[in-house]
Amino acid sequence: MRGGELGELATFLAVARHRSFRKAATERGVASSAVSHAIRSLEERIGVRLLQRTTRSVALTDAGERFLADLTPAFEQIERAQEGLNTFRATPFGTVRINLPTSIAPFLLRDVLASLVAENPGLRLDVVATDRLIDIVEEGFDAGIRFGEVLSRDMIAVRIGPTQRFAVVGSPDYLSRHPAPEHPRDLRHHVCIRYSFPSGRIFNWRFERGGEAIEVEVDGPITLDHQELMIEAALKGAGLAYVWEDRARASLEAGALHRCLEGWCPVRDDLFLYYPNRRHLSGGLRALIDKLKV
Repeated sequence: MRGGELGELATFLAVARHRSFRKAATERGVASSAVSHAIRSLEERIGVRLLQRTTRSVALTDAGERFLADLTPAFEQIERAQEGLNTFRATPFGTVRINLPTSIAPFLLRDVLASLVAENPGLRLDVVATDRLIDIVEEGFDAGIRFGEVLSRDMIAVRIGPTQRFAVVGSPDYLSRHPAPEHPRDLRHHVCIRYSFPSGRIFNWRFERGGEAIEVEVDGPITLDHQELMIEAALKGAGLAYVWEDRARASLEAGALHRCLEGWCPVRDDLFLYYPNRRHLSGGLRALIDKLKV
């Protein structure tokens, strides 16, 4: 089999996983037109239509489903064979694709990426940050990072650090006009900057002290989908924001923001890196886990 034919098969697997030419192109690091050309060439070569595609969707034909089922184990074996060569290398090689929440990405990876690549010159990291809950298998990721309550049971999870903590923050100007809340219930008298998940669901603020747990559905005229924007709005005196402590640390240390309800803000120590239990753990992923684990 020629190299181009093997590439066509790998492209078909990517399209089949994602049900998308665009996402397959992203995974393969090529233009969407190259993916279309590869699929067209493959179907012409084997004389069978594998995909039904419209302007809005991509679906497998019966032949495509059968072809996918037969090809997948073969390519998994190829990956294992390539990974086996790592025992003869000084450092891992290849690409590791990882997904993690946008809200924690900046401070979780800032001390990891540069040193990991420097120590492993054959390693490439493809990091996608999004607060959208995704299926890492379907979207072609080697691993994901999430908090424990949203992990699927069919995943292998490794606890990583450091611990994370939320903070309720407001500007001196805002707090001069509104007395600081002393209890989470007091938030009903405050203007709050709300956070919206990509699904449109509004995030409720969660508090805990002395065994008492409270979840507050806050209100306010501003709803944002990024913590940096929430901090900017809080700095302008638009209201209170509930953000990761590390995202607001610089503003807190500079006195541009003040904390409220500090004794009520819980520490999160349930952050995990997870990957499919049927996936062989590559040397690159193992190196990343070693950098991040507690």
